[in-house]
Amino acid sequence: MEFRPFRVELATSFRGVTSRSGVLIRGTGPDGADAWGEYSPFDDYSPERASRWWRAAMEAARGEFPAPIRDAVEVNSIVPEVPPAQAARLAVAGGCRTAKVKVAGYCSTMQDAARVEAVAGALGPGGKVRVDANGHWDVDDAVRALTELELAARRGGLDGLEYVEQPCATIDELAKLRRRVDTKIAADESIRIPTDPMAVVRKHAADIIVLKVAPLGGVQACLDLAEQAGIPVVVASAMESSVGLAAGIALARALPELEYACGLGTGALLATDTVRETIVPKNGMLGPVNLDVIA
Repeated sequence: MEFRPFRVELATSFRGVTSRSGVLIRGTGPDGADAWGEYSPFDDYSPERASRWWRAAMEAARGEFPAPIRDAVEVNSIVPEVPPAQAARLAVAGGCRTAKVKVAGYCSTMQDAARVEAVAGALGPGGKVRVDANGHWDVDDAVRALTELELAARRGGLDGLEYVEQPCATIDELAKLRRRVDTKIAADESIRIPTDPMAVVRKHAADIIVLKVAPLGGVQACLDLAEQAGIPVVVASAMESSVGLAAGIALARALPELEYACGLGTGALLATDTVRETIVPKNGMLGPVNLDVIA
């Protein structure tokens, strides 16, 4: 196998991150063709968490992805904490009809609501807005914020939020919040950080789980978890380069059921990449990938 260090820059700061780095691994697939994996855990990850990224990278470098059952997958656009006018432009990038809006970070709830309203208006009838709080609220704050954000989505012309991703940090908080709001709850960090991702399901703490290939140990590990969980899933990226995104697409194309748009449109946030042509959605979709690696 061949190992290539890489560093890519982001076009927009994303939760304080301005670049991503790691190692690309070139191996050989079952058909004899080159196969590429990406190992790019964040600097603060424990050895145990980083080891999952390694397993995912080696799975990809051996070309061990399952056979797809669909040609292409729908994806959402990604809207960082930017002014409303810029948020509206990002929401419809690549022809997406679903947008994920980051909230609860550097901005006030009023600013978050203005951004959600602008995104809803840009998407128009039939569009969908989901928000991601990255666990920054406690239960009471989440109830208040979600009330405002649901109203903002309606002011923008939609029926409300599609769901909120990781509104609170702990599984117990998610379970309490789920009993107090009508907004559907998706668990992200509560799935990929603990050693027991099924705790969310057992405690009825989420309506949806978010699957990220590298943090969960690979495509097959995610398929197994989806089967165990028995509730809807969303496939998302962990801000990888396009090599890592290819693994997420492989998972999404192989899942037996895929009710929600995937969070795999983060290539739009990259200023530089590990491939000649960054993976970005076209007409809101991503399909088969042929990686032309340059890193």
